Amino acid sequence: MKLFILKPYPFIQVRLSFGNQEVYQKTEYDGFFKFEWAAYENVGAGWHGVEVEALNSQGEVIAVGQGQVYVPHITQYAFISDIDDTIMVSHSATIGRRLRELFIKNPRTRKTFKDAYTHYNLLAHAHTTADQPNPFFYVSSSEWNLYDYLVETFRYNKLPEGAFLLNQIKRWKDLIKTGKTGHEGKLIRVMRIIDAFPNQKFVFFGDNSQRDPAIYTAIAEKYPENIEAVYIRNVREEMKVPAQEFLDRIAAKGIKTCLFERSAEAITHSRKLGLIPPDTLAD
Repeated sequence: MKLFILKPYPFIQVRLSFGNQEVYQKTEYDGFFKFEWAAYENVGAGWHGVEVEALNSQGEVIAVGQGQVYVPHITQYAFISDIDDTIMVSHSATIGRRLRELFIKNPRTRKTFKDAYTHYNLLAHAHTTADQPNPFFYVSSSEWNLYDYLVETFRYNKLPEGAFLLNQIKRWKDLIKTGKTGHEGKLIRVMRIIDAFPNQKFVFFGDNSQRDPAIYTAIAEKYPENIEAVYIRNVREEMKVPAQEFLDRIAAKGIKTCLFERSAEAITHSRKLGLIPPDTLAD
């Protein structure tokens, strides 16, 4: 409940520090902000730390946050994954069961699908070195309110570190709508990632509880050359046929597809594609 009882700070100045650079910006009406800047020096591949400070009207620091900027190797695969009902059991299609999962379970008791951890970590370390894992982007219709909750869940379950792209913050009065809106925004967020990393080959993960098959099909038809494969977890049997129809449209673009129920099936498929080397062992 506390994650949804908050007060955004609109139109205040924020300062980003990156190496020996400082960049200034103002928050939007909902407290969000975005920085774009040209680095003074070449920035190598990997994660790079940034610090962001919020300033009051007198220029005094009222809040500080640490962040990370990721620069991938162009030879690496990149993975874009949904969260709810793709990695975590969330019952997204049923609002009552979804709210029960949120209220009854804490980040360390939320259930993840069997072998999802194994699959994602095999992919993160395939065809690369331990200090430069393949990048993961976690894109969800869940709100930024749940960011800390999700980070704790992912770290506890030892899923690959990655960048989260979530939905607009909701206030407590909109709690009943959590995870049920913003699917168009999810489409835009995925396209932003592809536009930001035009030299990467992407692999998508989603499920058929809501609109992932339709969203990924629209993106595949727009960016077929950027996408290597699309995986959809079958969590709603009544939606299996429509999901397969969307995957058939994606496959028509020369993109590999996999509709699976258990992560072990998806792992086998990834080995056949060469996304995971055949001699790589799971933890």
